[in-house]
Amino acid sequence: MDPTVLIREFITLLVVIDPVGSVPVFLFAVQSVPAHLHRRFAIRAVVISACVLLAFLIGGQFLLETIGLRLGSFQVAGGIVLFIFAMTMIFGESKATSEIAEAERDHLAGAVFPLAMPSIASPGAMLAIVVLTDNHTEPLIEQAITAGLLGLVLLVTLILLFLASAVHRLIGNTGVSVISRVMGIVLATIAVDSVLGGLDALGVVDLGSSVS
Repeated sequence: MDPTVLIREFITLLVVIDPVGSVPVFLFAVQSVPAHLHRRFAIRAVVISACVLLAFLIGGQFLLETIGLRLGSFQVAGGIVLFIFAMTMIFGESKATSEIAEAERDHLAGAVFPLAMPSIASPGAMLAIVVLTDNHTEPLIEQAITAGLLGLVLLVTLILLFLASAVHRLIGNTGVSVISRVMGIVLATIAVDSVLGGLDALGVVDLGSSVS
């Protein structure tokens, strides 16, 4: 594969997976998780994300084509889920609700939602994987290379999540709460943009004409 293509695919995966953007989600998700579990939490989230994205790499295109699902619809649905989670980051839970949940919670459950999905294995990442490994145009060896690039981006994500644990210890839950709410607003904006992009892909709105 051409080195230029490799760089382009790596940057594409880096942008759509957005390791840096997953850090505030991680900090939000581990607020009530014991510090000694933070690394296991991060590893579990990245492993689950890898499984989901690899599943889309192998069979995502076949699934979407078989059930006749348009990519725009998938993007809109993912944006809505992301927006709902962003509202949780901004407004949070009541103290009473948090205390009840804390008594019964699985501390690693948050590694699946919201960290693995929809933060790391986001709808945009799933769609990018399908496009980059188009079965009609990309040979098997190039799809394997894309899988390797995906693994590299997920490794970067894991390293950043490990570093985030140190940040959490430094700024405490109060600092994390402030960061989570600010980033929740940013995440809500990203979610709205995802919905608009999906509607544009479906032809419901024309973003090109609205910008001009």
